[in-house]
Amino acid sequence: MQVYLNGEFVEQEEAKVSVADRGFVFGDGVYEVTRIVDGRFIMENEHLGRLEEGLNGLKINLHKSVFEQIPVISRELLTKNGHLEGEATVYLQVTRGASVPRTHEFPSPPVEPTVYLSSAPFKPHTKLHEEGVDAISVMDVRWSRCNLKTINLLPNTMAKQQAKEAGVNSAVMVRDGVITESPNANIFCAKDGVLYTYPASPYILNGITRRAVLKIAEQSGIPVIYEPVRFDELHEIDELFFSGTTTDIQPVTVIDGKPVGSGKPGDVVRAIQEGYSELLYQKAEV
Repeated sequence: MQVYLNGEFVEQEEAKVSVADRGFVFGDGVYEVTRIVDGRFIMENEHLGRLEEGLNGLKINLHKSVFEQIPVISRELLTKNGHLEGEATVYLQVTRGASVPRTHEFPSPPVEPTVYLSSAPFKPHTKLHEEGVDAISVMDVRWSRCNLKTINLLPNTMAKQQAKEAGVNSAVMVRDGVITESPNANIFCAKDGVLYTYPASPYILNGITRRAVLKIAEQSGIPVIYEPVRFDELHEIDELFFSGTTTDIQPVTVIDGKPVGSGKPGDVVRAIQEGYSELLYQKAEV
């Protein structure tokens, strides 16, 4: 497999990043993962828009000419790796760059950001979409800028590992008594045919797939209330599901050993799954 690193396509095992890179020493960077179906980039402009938001939020000055080349680089990478057929993902990461000495403040003068892209084949988690998954609840101990898709993911990885050690698929994170997100996906709850979701704010990532779900709900006539569900009210909801670029629309049927609603995927998640499948595979406009 080849990757793109700072202006060059190189074999993955030959790619090298300085130990002084601020992504390595501080987690000082942002990333995006874009889904590809038969060479078609799913919601590419939305991913690029969020990348720009993240770069601006961290004050990383990526030259405009480099930013504008990302779609070209992505497609060339897919071609080189033979990922234009079937399903794949493109991973993109931008850090502030390498600087010596190590200082908490930004390098002065600024250094060139490190730009890295890779591609990989992807297989949807079809069985999980059909049957649903189990999860545990964990405290949401992340920082208060979760709206930025940074590479600083230690709390997320710790929550995912906690779920793995508990023998379940994932986790439902809870902050101040309300449900926020999973370690790697947004969360929607449904009650009496109405969707509930944490409003876009610094406490959640406004996911690209989340935005698609909201549009599908609007087109399907499913009401949406932008309010989080309290964890102590979880027993009152009918459905809960995750949404994400590689998660797709994934029903959650058990939390902390107790069934969510009937314990089976419900009508709302099935309707959203159908609309999202059309977006992925039938080029529906969302």
